[in-house]
Amino acid sequence: MNIRNTITIDGTPVPFQDGDTIMDAATRAGIYIPHLCHNPEFKPHGSCKLCTVNVNGRNCSACTFPAADGQQVLNSTEELNATRRTITQMLFVEGNHFCPSCEKSGNCQLQGVAYFLNMLDPHFPLFYPERETDSSHPDILLDRDRCILCELCVRASREIDGKNVFGLSGRGIHTHLVVNADSGLLKDTDLTPADKAAQVCPVGAIIVKRHGFETPIGARQFDQQNVSEWSLSWEPAAMGDEHG
Repeated sequence: MNIRNTITIDGTPVPFQDGDTIMDAATRAGIYIPHLCHNPEFKPHGSCKLCTVNVNGRNCSACTFPAADGQQVLNSTEELNATRRTITQMLFVEGNHFCPSCEKSGNCQLQGVAYFLNMLDPHFPLFYPERETDSSHPDILLDRDRCILCELCVRASREIDGKNVFGLSGRGIHTHLVVNADSGLLKDTDLTPADKAAQVCPVGAIIVKRHGFETPIGARQFDQQNVSEWSLSWEPAAMGDEHG
């Protein structure tokens, strides 16, 4: 495997392997690039745009853009982080993300990214959406008001579980998560709590029932380490990892 080629991220030389994206090379080198839709188990998607970096003067998604010898990459700049804060604020206001009452609080990657980016307020007016909640499944709750359209559950169900339970429908602000059943209800799918699709949600949109607050607030994932430390704890080539 060729590791002689090098890119530069914020002035630091970073080697990369054949086939690496900028995200792969950065993660392997211990450099955090904020992201939500990226997961090393799935094909890169580039939908959330939090991982946008500047490559030789051009803005690109780090999770999809291939590393190439000699690239000059800017990641941790005030301009890029300001844009990331704005994206994060927009995600908070377009859904119902009320952290104090959410079972995912402390384990929520959106919340963790907001802390990392020093997001102090939502800035924009809250949308207070009223999307359909699906509680029909005996073991799994789907709360679309918390969905950030990262498609991790879609990809997990298709690529890992082989079930194709979830999909996205609509365009623009009308895009929403759908369930691939004639009834449109989770109860009429073969989704189980053990499926990757039921576990991979970075927010509180997909929750396994009867397991709420088993780990108390203060002892959860991002109570113990910030999102950058958590994200960098897995290796891009370790495809069996549970991180998102």
